Amino acid sequence: MEELIINKVQLNDISQLQEIGRQTFYSTFVDTCSAEDMTQYLEEGFSMEKLTAELNDQNSEIYFAVLGGNVVGYLKLNFGRSQTELQDNQAMEIERIYVLEAFQGKKIGLALYNMALQIAIERAMQYIWLGVWENNMKALSFYQKQGFIKFDQHIFKVGNDEQIDLLMKLELPKN
Repeated sequence: MEELIINKVQLNDISQLQEIGRQTFYSTFVDTCSAEDMTQYLEEGFSMEKLTAELNDQNSEIYFAVLGGNVVGYLKLNFGRSQTELQDNQAMEIERIYVLEAFQGKKIGLALYNMALQIAIERAMQYIWLGVWENNMKALSFYQKQGFIKFDQHIFKVGNDEQIDLLMKLELPKN
């Protein structure tokens, strides 16, 4: 297998980010909501304005997983006030880890996760947290294998469809 390269996403990569964001979200959740709700979410959640704001946010970082010159996945991390919920300065949120369907099962998600873990440790975070849709068994199983435990839940809206995300956290070793 070719070498996987993980690069920080820059503003001039925004079209690629929009494309992979929409593509991976759609393929993961197409069967979970109406076409109208999906279209609304893809248009709002991956608009150029929203992605530009995310890329310009000093407390968020987005990384591409590149294989053979092609973007095959991405990772979004949030710190401090940019976290979607807790906004704890001692924590890092993994908001998104998505991999194109054709590249799942090739440990790309694990490589992105390991990158996130490394960043959290380097920044001396106390824990990592994230939200996972309650019916995404593949993702739940993955995070449980990494040692994440459920601590809460919240509503995640896809268009007008309210879904439940389980909030999970991983305590990091003290230095």
